[in-house]
Amino acid sequence: MKCPHCFHDETKVVDKRETEDLDTTRRRRECLKCEKRFTTYERVESLDLVVIKKDGRREAFDREKIKKGVIKACEKRPISYEQIDNFVDKLESDLRKLKTKEIQSNLIGEKIMNGLKRLDKIAYIRFASVYRSFADVTDFQKELKDLIKK
Repeated sequence: MKCPHCFHDETKVVDKRETEDLDTTRRRRECLKCEKRFTTYERVESLDLVVIKKDGRREAFDREKIKKGVIKACEKRPISYEQIDNFVDKLESDLRKLKTKEIQSNLIGEKIMNGLKRLDKIAYIRFASVYRSFADVTDFQKELKDLIKK
């Protein structure tokens, strides 16, 4: 494993843990040259999920695309990258437990929104504004009213 700081290719594992869903192994590593620490995640690669887009197109499930969207929604919020990784891990795990390998994109979007609503309400509103294509302030107001009611 190459160090992301100095690119030296010799590191040692300092700590190893399984994630809650046991689908991913988290390893804390230390570079033998610069002695900086970093985290890696190991998971079984599974390319079997297909996302059915709104227009009917199909594309391979891309967890990094989801992760980027969640990171953008959580920008400047008190949410760690570890929390985001756990969020995306759980989402992917939940999707893989479904009886079908073809998943509607709107189901994924709703699962992300439900999870963000529990994680951080501001991140939820940010994601919802893009996902639901808010046109103006009244769309924000309606979503905020619904959020406050719950």
